[in-house]
Amino acid sequence: MDRRFALIIDPVDASESRGDFRDTFTRVDAAAPALSVGELSTQRGDGVFESIGVIDGHAQEVVPHLERLAHSARLCDLPVPNAEQWRQAIEVAAADCGEGEAVIKLILSRGVEHGPTPTAWVTAAPAADFRAVRRDGVRVVTLDRGYDLGAAERAPWLLLGAKTLSYAVNMAALREAKRRDADDAIFLSSDGFVLEAPTASLVLRFGDRFVTPAPNGGILHGTTQLSVYEHLAAQGFETGYERIPASDLTRADAAWLVSSVRLATAITAVDGTPLPVDRALTDALNTYLLSPRT
Repeated sequence: MDRRFALIIDPVDASESRGDFRDTFTRVDAAAPALSVGELSTQRGDGVFESIGVIDGHAQEVVPHLERLAHSARLCDLPVPNAEQWRQAIEVAAADCGEGEAVIKLILSRGVEHGPTPTAWVTAAPAADFRAVRRDGVRVVTLDRGYDLGAAERAPWLLLGAKTLSYAVNMAALREAKRRDADDAIFLSSDGFVLEAPTASLVLRFGDRFVTPAPNGGILHGTTQLSVYEHLAAQGFETGYERIPASDLTRADAAWLVSSVRLATAITAVDGTPLPVDRALTDALNTYLLSPRT
């Protein structure tokens, strides 16, 4: 694709059913003015989003992303998005992405302050080149997230487990990782359990068993992690969700950060302790993740 663009969406009720929603989309140049200065997503981060990988014009894992967008909207007391309207918007955006890797972002915000309706839009842009990081892996540090595993259930207003536009903490964690001479971070609960990375899910290998932190305690259930598990199960491997103590990180036989656009990235060290790297499996996972998936 030669440039970035956006589709501004006129949101319709989730119960509305019709064949074509394309008359509810307005295409704009992503570099052109499109949002009001009163937009709460820019003022307060009061909204939710999803990032969808696109491979050669095919949007990956659309249904899981739309389900997670709806889940985040419910947690944030936003109107539940009309899945078919958003699916058609994704289809329109993906059709113009062309060959190679791109990323589509879905954004649903509270809208203009005191306004009657939410604001919704979809953007499309070329993806960053992650070939080197997929090949070389990443060094990570562990960072205390400041909450115990029970915080999400005890304090739902913290919106742990929703993919909100309030990503300042995630970005601060990545900057802290850089200050510690690492590439990325893994969040730990204050009671010592593994959670997730700021922009990725974690998968660990112990022998022929693969585990990821159970999707509670404010963990975002990863769409790419679900795809990886489906692929591993088809290869005959055992997969599971567990409460993983922080001390288990350096015991793993291999570990990966997985996400929609970066795909599978091997972890080469945790807090300075080297981890084994399974290069053949990493390559196989990325070959699979670069294939069309629904």
